[in-house]
Amino acid sequence: MEKVYILGIESSCDDTSAAVLCDGQLLSNVIASQKVHEEYGGVVPELASRAHQQNIVPVVDTALKRAGITKDQLSAVAFTRGPGLMGSLLVGVSFAKGLARSLNIPMIEVNHLQGHIMAHFIRQPEEEIDTPQFPFLCLLVSGGNSQIVKVDAYNRMTILGQTIDDAAGEAMDKCSKVMGFGYPGGPIIDRLARQGNPDAYTFSKPNVPGYDYSFSGLKTSFLYNLRDWVAEDPDFVEHHKEDLAASLEKTVVDILMKKLRLAVKDTGIKQVAVAGGVSANTGLRNAFQDHARRYGWKVFIPRFSYTTDNAAMIGIVGYHKYLDKDFCGIDVPIFSNTRI
Repeated sequence: MEKVYILGIESSCDDTSAAVLCDGQLLSNVIASQKVHEEYGGVVPELASRAHQQNIVPVVDTALKRAGITKDQLSAVAFTRGPGLMGSLLVGVSFAKGLARSLNIPMIEVNHLQGHIMAHFIRQPEEEIDTPQFPFLCLLVSGGNSQIVKVDAYNRMTILGQTIDDAAGEAMDKCSKVMGFGYPGGPIIDRLARQGNPDAYTFSKPNVPGYDYSFSGLKTSFLYNLRDWVAEDPDFVEHHKEDLAASLEKTVVDILMKKLRLAVKDTGIKQVAVAGGVSANTGLRNAFQDHARRYGWKVFIPRFSYTTDNAAMIGIVGYHKYLDKDFCGIDVPIFSNTRI
């Protein structure tokens, strides 16, 4: 039987990534990150799209070489269609269309959020992994999204709850910026929190019905408290940065886990996964392990390399879509809004 080689392309934000999978097994996963945004305290869309244009060809070339194949062996090209930044998506989608057309192979459009969830099914050759059984719940948390998703199949997902304002990662990034820690704030908060007291400070938690999230109130509470503390002691942040980070992280994790516990209770589904950039956070990972012990959940936590935006997750969705012959036309448009 002829082997199925899928090239995955991811360019939704500020990482240019390409991956090659053979029969669903990962052969290469190349990511080019953009440092230019750090001095601006956030991703600048115009700079991101320009960097993608510079990176896309060498990244794809490197992915093919590391996989040990040529482009003529590819069975299909899978690409992120959205959600994401319009300019960034256009670079990846345009390249995918051109390559697929030149090789006369199918194109497969992939939802970026679906890719994050399916990252739990990425495996390398000769690797045995424990994967979630359908149906399972997935807490999808990143800089742009905070959602609880019911996953009935790789292509059948339902959002049970989502943020009505800021995402969890966005809130941590903004609080980090206010404290002068820089961007991206998530890893900085994580590092400092390991040395701090999570019960040192209390910040407001939202009272939102159902499974939906809200983080704008937490962000405002943090900002106002910090303003008052700094007014009394100009060096307050420097003297208490570990405790501030630990208390902020604990509040975010508590908010996330409270709604997830409710979803597990109401659905009766105890197969629970976490995905997205914030799933790299140590406090959240520890909370998942704690809930597994306390409530009998079977939890699934992704490798650190699969938490950030990467093409391997696009490729694994592309592989399953290829088996179902779920292809798209050359005229498929991109979309920037959040949807599954």
